[in-house]
Amino acid sequence: MNLKRLFWVLFLLNLLNYVDRQVLYAVFPLLQTDLQLTDLQLGALASAFMLIYMCYAPVMGYLADRMNRPRLIALSALVWSGATLACGLAKNYISLFIPRALIGVGEGGFTTIAQPFLAENHPKEKHASLLALFGLALPIGSALGYVLGGLVGQHFSWRIAFVFAGVPGVLLGLLAGIWLKDKIREKQTRGPALKEYKPLLHNKPFLYVCFAQAMSTFVMGGMAAWMPMYLHRYGGLDVAQAGTYFGILVIVCGALGTYAGGKLATYLLQRMRRAYSWVMAGSFVCALPICWLTLAARQSVLLLGFLSVALVLLFIPTGAIAAALVATTDEKVRSMAFALNIFIIHLLGDAFSPTLVGWISDVSNLKVAVLVASLMLVPGALAAWRAKI
Repeated sequence: MNLKRLFWVLFLLNLLNYVDRQVLYAVFPLLQTDLQLTDLQLGALASAFMLIYMCYAPVMGYLADRMNRPRLIALSALVWSGATLACGLAKNYISLFIPRALIGVGEGGFTTIAQPFLAENHPKEKHASLLALFGLALPIGSALGYVLGGLVGQHFSWRIAFVFAGVPGVLLGLLAGIWLKDKIREKQTRGPALKEYKPLLHNKPFLYVCFAQAMSTFVMGGMAAWMPMYLHRYGGLDVAQAGTYFGILVIVCGALGTYAGGKLATYLLQRMRRAYSWVMAGSFVCALPICWLTLAARQSVLLLGFLSVALVLLFIPTGAIAAALVATTDEKVRSMAFALNIFIIHLLGDAFSPTLVGWISDVSNLKVAVLVASLMLVPGALAAWRAKI
């Protein structure tokens, strides 16, 4: 199989995965006005997606250890893209809530498969850098989602923003089913027995990495959902400006942090033990005070400046986390390992953090809500260090 084609098809699908996921948050103010929603209801839209996403992942992990993965990837892309288009047709909160939750089916399936499938087709020493490059789709796709949602939503409507986000995934999903091949699965005589998954529950390095990532995901999920609204309320920016500025910060700072983190992890791996733990724990420790400075900033320039540094630090562990998950699991059960990782990080992370931030914001204010979320970096750093990987 052509490895460049493999990488770019998966990368572009991963990019669209985050575009479709984040476009909702850029149009939060428009949805709130049009559908008369509370902050709690807005946060529940994010949590509904995450709950379905994390619960479906183990199902797809079981299937991916036994079936043709490119076909599952193609089907997943068609499901999440179709659900995104359906969000644009919503007439009330329920008709928006249901397709938003169904996006989790498609994206949960894709994310479970993509990283182990990509890693298994490349040598071990390239995993940290390769998966960091693949992880660049997160900041780039998220940024495009914020920018697309903010600009299209402001100048046309939030409905058109969902249409723009959904159409490319349908086309690329069809191409993935045609172009990608699964030579490893073609040679496999049988899938693993259920008892072969049990050691994952006793794999301490794997579980510590999952917990560390969950705490980071808690913080990132809260910020992803609420920072455009935060910039709108406290930074004096309109909807389009808030989505665009945050999108630019995510793409620049996220790409810088992800790329630098991958290179740093690869460099340290050749020179010291526990390289991945150093990268993860160190970035979490450094990010916490910068998050607090962001919330304390009263001028928009300072707010955006501190937010930029915080985002770089939060994205640095991306490649190290993915490489650590590959390094601590066996190839035969790796799809389920990544599925279990997805379940853990979202159950303990962003399945509830957007809703929690929304609830705290309703009873107090958004500054206090984001402050509470950022405290989860402390147990995240401790778990990363305990992973000893």
